[in-house]
Amino acid sequence: MDTTQLKEFCSRLPGASSRLHEHPGNVLVYSVSAKNFAWFKTSDPEKWRFSLRVTPDRFLELTDVPGIKPARFMARYHWVTIVDVRNVPAAYLAELVELVVQQGPGVTQQGAQERDGRITLNCVTVRIPAS
Repeated sequence: MDTTQLKEFCSRLPGASSRLHEHPGNVLVYSVSAKNFAWFKTSDPEKWRFSLRVTPDRFLELTDVPGIKPARFMARYHWVTIVDVRNVPAAYLAELVELVVQQGPGVTQQGAQERDGRITLNCVTVRIPAS
């Protein structure tokens, strides 16, 4: 599976949507119900590297595979980066993407949740003053 096929696959998943974040992020993000499950880097030198959220067990398994590494800034949330998707068998790659979508919402990209004027970040709640 190449990057074009993988982008089409992610777009066809039930409830999936994509959005392009321009500079400085330069990522094409895929999400379901406003929860990110995967992204492609869209700028050099990492252009078309694919990152996705996996289970803790899969994280340990995958980061031992050449060409798959912990995702930059997101490894603590069990995200991995696949340097070249053509090096991963198509069926296995499809399985990884489908599993993360089936598991439902996980940690948001920022690791924060906002409710009723409060932000919860890493189990600490901070009250935001009303403006």
